[in-house]
Amino acid sequence: MSFSGEVKEELLKQYASSVHCIYAELAAIVLFGDRRRIKSDQMDYLPENEEITVLLSTENDFVRQKAFTLCKKNINIKVDREQGILTIPAAFRKEHLMPDPDGALKRQCCRRAFLRGAYLSIGSMSNPGKSYHLEFDCIREEEAHLLQELIAAFDIPAKIVERKKYFVVYVKEGSAICDMLNIMGAHASLMNFENQRIVKEVRNSINRKVNCETANITKTVNAAAAQVRDIMLIEETVGLEELPENLRRIARLRLEYQEATLQELGDLLTPPVGKSGVNHRLRKLSEIARSMRK
Repeated sequence: MSFSGEVKEELLKQYASSVHCIYAELAAIVLFGDRRRIKSDQMDYLPENEEITVLLSTENDFVRQKAFTLCKKNINIKVDREQGILTIPAAFRKEHLMPDPDGALKRQCCRRAFLRGAYLSIGSMSNPGKSYHLEFDCIREEEAHLLQELIAAFDIPAKIVERKKYFVVYVKEGSAICDMLNIMGAHASLMNFENQRIVKEVRNSINRKVNCETANITKTVNAAAAQVRDIMLIEETVGLEELPENLRRIARLRLEYQEATLQELGDLLTPPVGKSGVNHRLRKLSEIARSMRK
């Protein structure tokens, strides 16, 4: 099972204890699971006693099952398990199932429940071992902005992008996704996510250090090879004996210890010379060789 599937499996087992939170989660499942999409503005024209049929076309049968279980909390909602249809009175749906951040979803606990229901219906996320990405695929733009507003209420930055026929609300930062898992109640998945995140960051840190060390070694080897070529040119042209004593000594040491670092060359001198002093002398030799080439 994918990591996204594991998160949904955990969320299916989470049930709110408060009736208003149960309504909030059911509202999300109905809103995002109803692919016939009865528009909210049509509610104003429906008689109070007219029923609304909602087809839960979610691909996950367990999500349907959870919706039916949540519906048991209210006898006004009729359930057709075989067809995946809920029959809801217009007045009840308008009062409880029309999401409003300033109304039915003004409580943080209800917002958590609503986001849980939204993720079960239209949410997905990538494997944290590969990348950090959590998204909700909304059919209508106003739904995407609703989710973005609810997520922002928890100080989590979420963006919207239009992809084919969907308006996708997404979160990409690892810490923000951790917060989302905690908000929705997927605590076991959160621990799994954090473990994979730590392993990934440690691996990336090691790779960066190895790459840095490799680059430094390559740079040192190339610099030493260039220094050896300069010294050999001086030796073949005028001879090392014509150099000042301090340059002559470091030139001979570099020819003898071609793989040594600047610090190691300095330690071989008597008295020892620091890394900057050795580097200064080798630069002087390079300047002499460069003038000879000209």
